[in-house]
Amino acid sequence: MENDNIFESRVDLSVVQETFEAIQKEIGSAVLGQQKIVEQLTIALFCEGHVLIEGMPGVAKTLTAKCLSKTVDAKFSRIQFTPDLMPSDVIGTMIYNPKSTEFDFKSGPIFSNVVLIDEINRAPAKTQSSLFECMEERQITVDGTRYELESPFIVIGTQNPVEHEGTYRLPEAQLDRFMFKLIVDYPNLDDEQKILELHMTGGIHLNLKNINKIIDAKKLKAIQETVKQINVKREILHYIASLIHETRNNPNIYLGASPRAGISLLHSAKTYAAVQGRDFVTPDDVKDMVIPVLNHRIMLTPEKEMQGMTAHTAIQLIVDKVEVPN
Repeated sequence: MENDNIFESRVDLSVVQETFEAIQKEIGSAVLGQQKIVEQLTIALFCEGHVLIEGMPGVAKTLTAKCLSKTVDAKFSRIQFTPDLMPSDVIGTMIYNPKSTEFDFKSGPIFSNVVLIDEINRAPAKTQSSLFECMEERQITVDGTRYELESPFIVIGTQNPVEHEGTYRLPEAQLDRFMFKLIVDYPNLDDEQKILELHMTGGIHLNLKNINKIIDAKKLKAIQETVKQINVKREILHYIASLIHETRNNPNIYLGASPRAGISLLHSAKTYAAVQGRDFVTPDDVKDMVIPVLNHRIMLTPEKEMQGMTAHTAIQLIVDKVEVPN
């Protein structure tokens, strides 16, 4: 990401920028044509936000998430969601111990730092609900006992479009816990040819194995603390609040965004400013983050859906309508 701003930052953002660029380089060696998705995934990592990646089968959703996990020197687990998956398969269960004649808690794969949930919308609502507490509160409660999840904790979910057979629409409460929903599109012709060339030489598997660890839990925590120091003027806060408020009073939208959406927009805009080397947020930072933050948090009216309007279009109309601060 190129930085065209010339000024002296009051916060040392060199580590943030260097780490961001290093992660882009490592993932870019194995994932082609998805630069914007990789950037937004890294931004979410830097502010410990969960990410939902949606796209047609075969567009490297899982590959991209795996590559990001390989750049983080922390515990990683992968959960393949299926219709018969039970909540205990995710969070863990109580196991009888014959030696102590008591039940011991056996933790599930959710007890990790980076959790990849593949095809998250293949599991029914009962299993989906097992993620509510851990994603929002970073803890699990089993039989009245609370178990804290180790920081950092980020969930990356992949899903096919809900129109596909065998999928379940995620409930609004689940969607709202994801900071971003990223839409992965097909690669362009040039990138498609490069992908084929890589596979001809077997290079994509070699590149995946050679991805280096860039950041550990301690360094990630330091970056998160640095990002918190990014300055946000009152006018920018009003701008964010106005965007969120407009989603609840817009004729195109049946269900608007929650206050959690505004918080996600604030945190992601601060991180976006930091990776560009600025210690202050601009309206453009907010605009760049508003689509991935809001596109899964609003529901269009039935009339607009029938007319073919998308969430992306509705959000862009709101951005064009709300006054931008000077």
